[in-house]
Amino acid sequence: MTRAIRDLLLEYFISHPNQELEHGPVVDWVTEQWLLEHKTPPRDPWRGIRALHQEGILIKVSKGIYKYDPEATTHRELEDFTPEQKEQIFKRDDYRCVICGRGRRDGMEIHADHIVPKDKGGKAEISNGQTLCSEHNFRKKNYKQTETGKRMFIHLYELAKDKGDDDLKRFCAEILEVFEKNGINGHIEWKR
Repeated sequence: MTRAIRDLLLEYFISHPNQELEHGPVVDWVTEQWLLEHKTPPRDPWRGIRALHQEGILIKVSKGIYKYDPEATTHRELEDFTPEQKEQIFKRDDYRCVICGRGRRDGMEIHADHIVPKDKGGKAEISNGQTLCSEHNFRKKNYKQTETGKRMFIHLYELAKDKGDDDLKRFCAEILEVFEKNGINGHIEWKR
């Protein structure tokens, strides 16, 4: 019987409970097991590790280090946007990335991104969605750059302003003021 990458990852982590495990050895073991049943290497086992973390099965100890704690395991239902919600988000954002302004008209692939990430409890609601080009979606997921963060808070500030949500607007303003106070990403203009 052929085992899926997810099954192999779970098998490894479950057999090493409460151990802080680095990506590399886990991926190596999964690859070795996979090749016993397949001719080609598995695709991106590290993404499977990240997915297990997002679902609440693994705990992220630090960058590239995860552990399985049977006592702390939860299962989260991660909410994806429906095709209809994605289209509403894209239309609202004029089919352009809220960070750089590039979009389909510029030949860029666009994505409906969760402002509050799914694994942090972000809901699949239009108000929690934003349009990002593939480049900025990748950066947000993998690098969490301060530049991306500032642009996202500016976008969230504008949404709160449009909806009359004074609490959220005040929250975003306080964060953006910290960017300004510390001279971080001054080239990105925030209009109050």
